[in-house]
Amino acid sequence: MSSGGRRSSANGSYLVVRLGERSLARPPILFFTGQTLHNLAANNRYQKARLVTHQHHQAAVYSTMTDVLDQSEVDSLLAALGSGEVEATQETAQIKIFSRHRASTSDVEVRSYDFKRPERVSKDQMRALENLHEAFSRNFGASLSGFLRTIVECKVANIEQMTFSEFTHSLPNPTSFNLLNPEPLEGSICFEISPLIIYPIIDRLLGGSNADLFIPQRPLTAIEIRLVNKIITRAITCLQDAWSNVIALTVKQGDTESNPQLVQIVPPNEVVVVVGFELKMGGRAGTMSLCIPYNVIEPVVEKLSAQTWAAYKRGQSDSQNRKRVAYQLDGAKVQLTGILANTTIKLSELMNLEVGDVIMTEKPASAPLTLLVEGKRKYIGQIGQFKGNRAFKVQRKIGAKDRV
Repeated sequence: MSSGGRRSSANGSYLVVRLGERSLARPPILFFTGQTLHNLAANNRYQKARLVTHQHHQAAVYSTMTDVLDQSEVDSLLAALGSGEVEATQETAQIKIFSRHRASTSDVEVRSYDFKRPERVSKDQMRALENLHEAFSRNFGASLSGFLRTIVECKVANIEQMTFSEFTHSLPNPTSFNLLNPEPLEGSICFEISPLIIYPIIDRLLGGSNADLFIPQRPLTAIEIRLVNKIITRAITCLQDAWSNVIALTVKQGDTESNPQLVQIVPPNEVVVVVGFELKMGGRAGTMSLCIPYNVIEPVVEKLSAQTWAAYKRGQSDSQNRKRVAYQLDGAKVQLTGILANTTIKLSELMNLEVGDVIMTEKPASAPLTLLVEGKRKYIGQIGQFKGNRAFKVQRKIGAKDRV
């Protein structure tokens, strides 16, 4: 390695170190700070760089050195950096933007993009997913509280995009790793429950108190898996309800695995949306993760927008209002009327009717009758007697093609 020198510029002086020209046709220039030089000298692994001050537009002088910086030269260099006589600067290459459609590119915003972790779901869609799964967490916590006969809190802790390999490497081994198949969407989603909370839930189901529970580092047994499946079934029901206003899902439980590294539902570099939940039960707490590959929700990802979510909120509010009104109407009284038969007579026959006269109709005696609710035809049945009173036996609802 050959050393250049210290170049002077309008901003000050900086150290230049150039690699030997025998190995490269156009040697690159490396820039070092004072702390970097201090580390290089302390390790005694790099060759000596002699600092030579030059004026503007003067050429640097290069010489080959075989010895290393001694302590006095290192102290002198650090002192010069501290006093401002030598200033360590770093040049940055100017970014050039080329465009066929823009005459001026001065107002163009340049942002960095990581091809290893592409963000395929927008921020609005991520917020919609977060709000959607907050409703899932509330319903799931209420369902577990009733099932376990104790208070269970469940809330969304975080939601982010990552690759599937990053997700699987972040999980403990062993754990409760379950695959769910959301029909009609293609593919599978992953539902993982941490051993820190799944074993206390199992202990609670078996009558334990979780006082001195030891968390074993082993896969779940066959009996424990059957108990966990009851929890998964309730999670599936809540998940279907949460997604009902976006798409009607029929979620079916798939395979169960203890080692996440053995499950490859998508390529390792595939983008997934991971929703992290925090689950608390008494003095125990643990995490729960829902991994949704992008290719699974890609057909419906456009529905996850601010406008769609606002409509979802209105639909949820309307559903609650309907339930409230239906509860109040349960005690309302309605009038029921059974129609025996219908016929037509002349006005003169009507005026001459007397007690004991018989009116003939075209309806057979064995034909079914119609029951009216507040004047509207609703049911078909037969008239009879029950406990000494006239009664109407409902057989079925009246259809559009019924002529009775």
